[in-house]
Amino acid sequence: MDNVFNFSIEPGLKKYNNRDYKEKEPIISVIIPFFNSEKYIEQTVTSVLNQTFPYYEILIIDDGSKDEKSLEKLEKIEKLDKRIKVFHKENEGLAATRDFGASKSSSCCKYLMFLDDDDLIEPTFLECGYWTLETNKEASWAYSDSVGFGTQEYVWNKYFDSDKMKKVNELVSCNLVRKSDFELVNGYELREKAVNEDWNFWLKLLAKGKYPVHMSFYGQWYRRKVTGELQKSRDNKERALEIINETASKITKRVEAIQYPRYNYNYDLILEKVESIVIPEKEKEGKINLLFIMPWMITGGADLFNLNLVKGLDKNKFTITIITTEPNKNVLRQEFEKYATVYDLTSFLDQKYWIAFIDYIIKKENINLILNSNSKFGYTILPYIKSKYINIPILDYVHMEEWYNRNGGYSRYSAMYESVIDKTLVCNENSRKILINHFGKNANEVETVYIGVDENKFNPEKYNKEEIKKKYLGEASNKKVLSYICRISEQKRPMLLLQIIAKLKQKRQDFKVLVVGDGNLLGKMKEKAKELNIYDDIVFTGALSNTSEIYAISDLTINCSLKEGLALTSYESLSMGVPVVSSDVGGQKELITSEVGKTIEVIQNEEDIYLEKYDEKEINNFVLAIDEILNNLEKYKANCRKRIIENFTINKMIEKMTAIFEEIKKHPNEVKVENGKGLSKNKELTKEIVTINLKNDEIEYKWECTEYERKVYGRAYSIEGMNYKKELLKEKLWKIPLWRDFIKIVHKFRK
Repeated sequence: MDNVFNFSIEPGLKKYNNRDYKEKEPIISVIIPFFNSEKYIEQTVTSVLNQTFPYYEILIIDDGSKDEKSLEKLEKIEKLDKRIKVFHKENEGLAATRDFGASKSSSCCKYLMFLDDDDLIEPTFLECGYWTLETNKEASWAYSDSVGFGTQEYVWNKYFDSDKMKKVNELVSCNLVRKSDFELVNGYELREKAVNEDWNFWLKLLAKGKYPVHMSFYGQWYRRKVTGELQKSRDNKERALEIINETASKITKRVEAIQYPRYNYNYDLILEKVESIVIPEKEKEGKINLLFIMPWMITGGADLFNLNLVKGLDKNKFTITIITTEPNKNVLRQEFEKYATVYDLTSFLDQKYWIAFIDYIIKKENINLILNSNSKFGYTILPYIKSKYINIPILDYVHMEEWYNRNGGYSRYSAMYESVIDKTLVCNENSRKILINHFGKNANEVETVYIGVDENKFNPEKYNKEEIKKKYLGEASNKKVLSYICRISEQKRPMLLLQIIAKLKQKRQDFKVLVVGDGNLLGKMKEKAKELNIYDDIVFTGALSNTSEIYAISDLTINCSLKEGLALTSYESLSMGVPVVSSDVGGQKELITSEVGKTIEVIQNEEDIYLEKYDEKEINNFVLAIDEILNNLEKYKANCRKRIIENFTINKMIEKMTAIFEEIKKHPNEVKVENGKGLSKNKELTKEIVTINLKNDEIEYKWECTEYERKVYGRAYSIEGMNYKKELLKEKLWKIPLWRDFIKIVHKFRK
């Protein structure tokens, strides 16, 4: 998946049928100034009605509209929901209208949300803003990264800088503001029109030493129009700047914002509950309400499996809430949000409040099944969840074992937390055997579910190969195409691929290589390709959303990974009729038989993942396999798609996962229920497990935060970020499960 934002997925295009909540007083007042905006107002209001947090009121303030259609639209909208109120007043301009709206806000409301009549908010905006302000009591307002749409399309994510704010406005008006602080600065005050009143308001707060929380997800949509308020302010630039400069002059010192993601954990007591947070109550529907915990939503095979699962589950039987736990750009988030409600904890919340938020979600959404996939934090909280919600079944999905990562990776985590996991699912039989034979898991509690592939999407008959070849290869479209599709990172051994290509070039020159993906080694890979004199033989496409186009023009795909479970790219390639040459890792051999490709013995030790030193024999074996398949392409291609259709479709995976979920929900593992009863006698222990894990992961989490800032804001590495991998190698953290003693204590509760 590439990093291109999908601007067609606008909030508020349709009304979601949210379940009814128990009625309570509003906490947030959403104030919408309105002026002759019949065209957009319904979508704006719908984006509010779709909010996952229900305790708000919507105040639409008509600033003297004369357009009859607009006024009729307001009458219609006011009847949509009893939380909506419409007020009419004489025309005074945007600032005065917002102040008027604030004056009509219910006395029980703690927060004001100013939303222009053509702008939009994502479904979780109010809920995340509410939580971040309730847990950052000194902050005055919360805002998110924003999306520009309409006459211009862009995403807007700027690192907050109070000094820069004096000269350049990098915020939009759509923010959640603490009502007491709004009143402290007398609101907007300005009665002139089109003078950057929202910018001036933020500067007034900064002048009082007030600061914001910057949430790092795209939560607000700012509609760009030729005749919008921004354009009017530009037309009135001289007067607007006069006002701005006067207010900015009152800011006498730098004001620091809280900006997520951030690491600030220091053995603070993990909080189970934030007392001031109101938990919405829903009626139970009889569905399976799944809480799906994962690290992020990016482009790896595990992430695409997660997406296919979320997409494929029958929404008449399932509701899905997703929580992510590691900082990332989350380029697949929009796709996940089509089928589930998504919360990225790293984007709006300090870690000490994470289990409080998860507890809140379990209660609010009536969660009755939990699935963890590759989230370290997710594993950490399972004993706590089991101690508090004894009868909620817990499953995990393990994609592979990683001996270079804490001597087993997620397989080790799964084994360590076995006492609270009802069933472990794996993507291949090899991983199942390792969990049973090496890690000692109960064979009856480990089951293989092959991840499968969408054979309809990955169908070679749907693509015009000649046109696609010209698109990616230009004049080289007559050459054979070898594709390498993955995250360009150490695990995938991109430098080994270059050694293979250099050696293959000595045998034949009738090929081009498509390297499809992004990652921390991409720049280094390009430089190495130049050094080996093969750069012109490779096309670096970056990450792409439509990888099926690449398979459509490929004659062969190559997988050099040092570690895999069962690579999704192998499924996709075979479904497109393209043979695969892959490292013999994980369950690759279960999919790639001698009729559809070749698997190559891995000679490199996993512990040497960062060394980039490869055995000549392994290089030669790859070259010989590629050469043989290219010389016998039709024989191999004839069997590829047939293998998928008969054994490995995504529909088969969904059917099996659904059956497992339904069975576990109906019949929780009795042993795990008893273990939960034991843990419930000492919940403090389970919280301490979370505490010590957060401290153990401090170096890594700080690096992830720094890496996020580098990628998104272009900020330089911190010293901690630069030294992360060096420290990881030096201390061999992957071999030191520092909290093993705590897990041993947890296991005692099985008795």
